[in-house]
Amino acid sequence: MAFLRSLSAGVSGLRNHTLMMDVIGNNVANINTIGFKGSRVTFGEMFSQTLRGASSGSALAGGTNPMQIGLGASVLSVDTLFRQGGIELTGKESDLAISGNGFFVVNKGGKPFYTRIGAFDVDALGRLVQNGAILQGKMADQTGVIPSGTKLEDLKIDLDLKSPAKATEKAVFSGNLNSNAAVGDSVEGTTTIYDSQGNALSLELTYTKTAANQWDWSAAVTSPAGVTISGGGSGTLTFNPDGSFGAMTYASGSALTIATGLGTSDLNIDLTFGPVDGKGGISQNKGTSAVLVRNPDGYAAGEMKEWNIDTNGFINASFSNGQNIRLGQVMLAEFNNPAGLSRTGDGLFDVTSNSGGPVVVSSGGTSRSAIASGSLEQSNVDLPEEFTKMIVAQRGFQSNARVITTSDEILNEVVNLKR
Repeated sequence: MAFLRSLSAGVSGLRNHTLMMDVIGNNVANINTIGFKGSRVTFGEMFSQTLRGASSGSALAGGTNPMQIGLGASVLSVDTLFRQGGIELTGKESDLAISGNGFFVVNKGGKPFYTRIGAFDVDALGRLVQNGAILQGKMADQTGVIPSGTKLEDLKIDLDLKSPAKATEKAVFSGNLNSNAAVGDSVEGTTTIYDSQGNALSLELTYTKTAANQWDWSAAVTSPAGVTISGGGSGTLTFNPDGSFGAMTYASGSALTIATGLGTSDLNIDLTFGPVDGKGGISQNKGTSAVLVRNPDGYAAGEMKEWNIDTNGFINASFSNGQNIRLGQVMLAEFNNPAGLSRTGDGLFDVTSNSGGPVVVSSGGTSRSAIASGSLEQSNVDLPEEFTKMIVAQRGFQSNARVITTSDEILNEVVNLKR
């Protein structure tokens, strides 16, 4: 019977090292699989047969240790190693990689799954998909704001989305009026403003020196025809003795009012000639007279030019009118025990009772993970390490095979005792 124990132990060793080679082979096979997480196998001693129990010592006899014989080895675990894989730049805006412990949340067949694979494409419906799985996140409203309490949903990139026109409401001026100009001298400046339908209007302002440190200003719309100024079209600018801006007044009203005559609402534009937050504004110093509009806030409608995803997962679209609108945000899931997730194929993981539930977080916000756009995470398999383990597995298998061979030879000698 003792020989049978060694045979059984040898067989368990063969079985375990065969499983070890299975794990190594799968790791090596996925050396170039995007987002792949390698595995490792650990062995443990099987139940031991007790031939003699332990005894305590006495005044007349010493204690004895237990006498036990192991019955071989068993597989303790096959663990998924979620260490970080290398990140490779691809330049494709829909490719995403995660630096950290987070997972992309995807929906496939109406069920949520979790993955580190970020090779997404835009399908015919504008959704970000990867092998049939739809990337989940939070969509923004028309103003680019993600309402609080928004639940996860399919992320969509509407390539036909347009940035609506915005009427000009404020014009901030900067520049200089020549302090050496004679009374009666004037200078003109033209800027473009927009009505609520995005029609461009050419607004011309004329500045005429009327006294020391004082200029009159007047506004006129030079195009298109039929547009008139109905109020606040003129006023006075005064400057301090050091040439800094002093004050601005309207001859009437408190804003420049323009009746477009184009079927749109009247424009009411706040003209700001003084500095804003300590910057800009016009001055009166010796030198060339030149006054420009800084940051006019109106614009025409725009077509989407491009979109990108930043490190916080925000999907940002830029438009031909110079505007940027936030479309949504890619959300990440984190787990207390990611090693407890179950592989379901195609690089997807599912929750188990030991993984804990997903905690949905925002990249770079409540999470220590960050999203790298235009990049993909590579396999985390270390090839030299796997080859080393392969040698260990091979030698372990050979050694256990020798145990079986030797046990067989001993049994053969026992049989030969009859001769």
